[in-house]
Amino acid sequence: MANHKSALKRIRNSETKRLRNRHQHKTTRNAMKRLMETTEKKDAEKMFPDVVSMIDKLAKRNIIHANKAANLKSNVARHIASL
Repeated sequence: MANHKSALKRIRNSETKRLRNRHQHKTTRNAMKRLMETTEKKDAEKMFPDVVSMIDKLAKRNIIHANKAANLKSNVARHIASL
């Protein structure tokens, strides 16, 4: 266990950030899943900007790597194009 006040604070902050990151990542994954399950092109195109924005925010905050974000956006765009 930590012995210093600053170490205890770091543990508290890390846990808070971890939970926030998990929530944001899970929310984005759910949005992507909904978009991928959509069979209507019009609905998918309407959801696309929101999903891309969520993915970009994850990459900006270093929750996911920038290359992974690019791959995810590409897969979503390809899915919409195939509808």
